[in-house]
Amino acid sequence: MARRMVVALLGPVHWSPPGVNRAEWRAALAEDVIDLLATLNEVEVAVAVTPADRALADALVWPGTAVYEVAEPTPNAVFAALEGYDQAAVLVGDVPDLPALTVGKLLRPLTTRPVAVAPVDGGPGLLGVAVRLPVPGWLPPLDLDTATPADARSGAPRPGDVAVTTGWRRLRGPADLATLDPAFEGWEATRALLSGSGRPA
Repeated sequence: MARRMVVALLGPVHWSPPGVNRAEWRAALAEDVIDLLATLNEVEVAVAVTPADRALADALVWPGTAVYEVAEPTPNAVFAALEGYDQAAVLVGDVPDLPALTVGKLLRPLTTRPVAVAPVDGGPGLLGVAVRLPVPGWLPPLDLDTATPADARSGAPRPGDVAVTTGWRRLRGPADLATLDPAFEGWEATRALLSGSGRPA
């Protein structure tokens, strides 16, 4: 069986709901993503941050969870830091209610394709990138906030070398916040923070 790693990349957060502290918002989102990854089967889980955010990662991870420090918050930097794995996926840190099935769908194409990407519903950006390791040399640097599936395919020998999987939205503005489903299980930290701010959650 392939050895697979799924990494939550805790990159910058550029928005928070009115009345909600930006740092607390970022931490709540990240905590929920980390908790989600902890429920996944047949993968190892880690967190990646730039050195300035090491304290944030250490405060949120489960005991024994690896924390990778990377020079820049990109999936390419994370992939370069991994050793001993056959497949890896990097996910953004602002999808607290991401269905676990979506992560599985991101990894599944790697049986036949070298790269898979999950788009953001409504764009721009990506939810995550998955690769067979070592990373194909043609994969360009990808910024998860702005990259598109077309960007990932730009250097591929064939467009089909990059699978595009199920999308989801990220919490990056008021319109995204309005799509949170209170009936959906999970996202406890985000839910609690929103409830404490007097906003519906």
